[in-house]
Amino acid sequence: MKYEEVSSVLKAMSDPNRVKIIHILSKGTMCACHVLEHFEFTQPTLSHHMKVLEKAGIVSVSKKSQWHYYSLKEDFVNHFMVTMTQLFSVGDQSDPAK
Repeated sequence: MKYEEVSSVLKAMSDPNRVKIIHILSKGTMCACHVLEHFEFTQPTLSHHMKVLEKAGIVSVSKKSQWHYYSLKEDFVNHFMVTMTQLFSVGDQSDPAK
């Protein structure tokens, strides 16, 4: 397990608004304007949150005309689920220092 990577991802997810964004995007790809409808903050604030999530490798962005579309990275979701299972494995006798 790469602890620095796990820590970086969890740090990106530590903001409640970002957790909500991840939940919203779990339903599928969405235009930034539609994501913004779920919040009471400005577009620049949303852009900041999306940049943090994108930098952490959690979301991907595509631009179509003037609109930005965001989606969860499927490979991130799969890897994150495996990592969390390993992190919280009860009774696992493997050496955590490795």
